[in-house]
Amino acid sequence: MKIFLAGAGGAIGKRLTPLLCAIGHSVVGTTRSADKANAIAKLGAQPVVVDVFDAAALKAAVVMAAPDVVIHQLTDLAFAPGTPQYEEGLARNARIRIEGTANLVAAAKAAGVNRLIAQSVAWLYKPGPRPRVETDPLLPAEGAGAKTIEAVVSLEQAVLALPEGIVLRFGFFYGSGTWSPDKPSRLPSIHIDAAAQATALAIAKGKLGLYNVAEDDPSVSSEKARRELGFNVDFRIKP
Repeated sequence: MKIFLAGAGGAIGKRLTPLLCAIGHSVVGTTRSADKANAIAKLGAQPVVVDVFDAAALKAAVVMAAPDVVIHQLTDLAFAPGTPQYEEGLARNARIRIEGTANLVAAAKAAGVNRLIAQSVAWLYKPGPRPRVETDPLLPAEGAGAKTIEAVVSLEQAVLALPEGIVLRFGFFYGSGTWSPDKPSRLPSIHIDAAAQATALAIAKGKLGLYNVAEDDPSVSSEKARRELGFNVDFRIKP
């Protein structure tokens, strides 16, 4: 299949792009920076320099690519929790989830793409009986994390409005290229390679809806992803 991967140069994109190519998919990968285009090409994808906030340019890029599937792995969290720039990053990331996702969904529709797979999070469930499953409610958008919750809800609703919208609710990433390269720092967690594999599996096996994708943990159940996608929490990409 031909895949349009928005965010090919990000933490998960760098692991996902070569994995998709190895499976036999043709990948068009986006970056905002022309300086990163060569790095994306080295991963095996055809690079496209486009800003997700430029709706017209994004639409043109997706239509020109004529993909079978669009994958949304765009984030903007360059600074780790506890650093001075972290809160600023959260605001930028929320904008991507709200405005960027809306633009990407519109571009997919313009290109006649029904299947869009997007990255969300598995740690915003409202407290209740554990482990939490996909049908359980999320936290209300209030308090210190209101903007993040609002943005996550906006992303998920936009993606699930598509005929084959798939939302992967990931645990906190660890592994190569993340803030926690060696081991999980918070729960629920997921190795970046296992997250990439789940995304690749969702291309052919995913169904309209939500999937928790995390390691075994009392707080969240990923049984649906294991059953329907064949998700393997121990999957690692060989060096």
